[in-house]
Amino acid sequence: MTPKDRLLAAINHEEPDRVPICAWYTPEAEQKLLRHLGVESDETETYKAAGGPLPILMEHDFLISWVGPCTSYYADPAEEYTDEWGIGWKWFKNAAGGSYTEMVRHPLADLRDPAEFSLPDFSRHDRYDGVRKLIREHGKEYGIMGGAACTLFELAWYLRGMMKVLEDLVSNKDFMHAYLDRLMGWIDEAGTRMVGLGVDIIWIGDDFGAQDRMLISPQLFREFFKPRYAKLFQKWKAINPQVKIAFHSDGYIYPILGDFVEIGLDILNPVQPKSMDPAKLKRDFGDHLTFWGTVDIQEVLPFGKPQDVADEVKLRLRTVGKGGSLIIAPAHNIQPDVPLANILTFYETAKTYGRYPIRDS
Repeated sequence: MTPKDRLLAAINHEEPDRVPICAWYTPEAEQKLLRHLGVESDETETYKAAGGPLPILMEHDFLISWVGPCTSYYADPAEEYTDEWGIGWKWFKNAAGGSYTEMVRHPLADLRDPAEFSLPDFSRHDRYDGVRKLIREHGKEYGIMGGAACTLFELAWYLRGMMKVLEDLVSNKDFMHAYLDRLMGWIDEAGTRMVGLGVDIIWIGDDFGAQDRMLISPQLFREFFKPRYAKLFQKWKAINPQVKIAFHSDGYIYPILGDFVEIGLDILNPVQPKSMDPAKLKRDFGDHLTFWGTVDIQEVLPFGKPQDVADEVKLRLRTVGKGGSLIIAPAHNIQPDVPLANILTFYETAKTYGRYPIRDS
């Protein structure tokens, strides 16, 4: 099977020749693996428009082109910078020796009227050059995904601040509805254009989960976000009934998974096993959802031995992979402190033990 055939079979709840594979990285971790492979390249896939060489070298089954707010991460080497949304970012060092960016300025913190701000122009033809490039060069062999995460909830608080948005959801509801309607403009435009160009999957997302609970109540999710996602999903699937939709949320969001099924979600990412049991998700929602992720990035990958990684991958293959509906991947970006041996063990185990029929041993 081609990687694209393999991916689409799994999403359609069929068993391909093996479970599709993916991993995503911080730029530093991606560069570390490229150097190990003897590749000198400044191109990385994560949060970039046209991807880099690593996914093909490591036999991923799809390639991602990113647009939107998520591309502001790692966007500028300056110690502090301002992105096109007006959000201020600053670089920080972490204890493991890596670097990351955090928001330090929220430009709409004092906004009173949602009509008073403007969005970046997502009708620009050049924003989708990366998507066109991937489709043109790789679209016959690989699945092509349009990544547009940090879609509504996250963008709302990136621009306004988390506490302001949480207060607005409860005590400033008319403002919040009008504000989210304005923010819908960018993802409506971007998603519609990418579906029209021919991507196989649209990937959006907002983090609604903490480690063991939701950040907002299911009732607030249903009031403010579910109807807007439903509108987007319906529009995109009307343009191309074959397009698949993936949604990213970290953490525990079990109470709203039925809502996502109801509005037509196809793929759930990243399925953090320390927040939600992947085997239970498979039992409860495996007829409707494909699970992308499931491999622990909080403990096993950074701190375990290669055998621990192999055991983790085999567990997810055995308990989630049968019958299709699994894209095996670490449950978030691989960080710079993850040992190379563990990264390579993830790939080797997934390819060796992910072949169908999957065995119980």
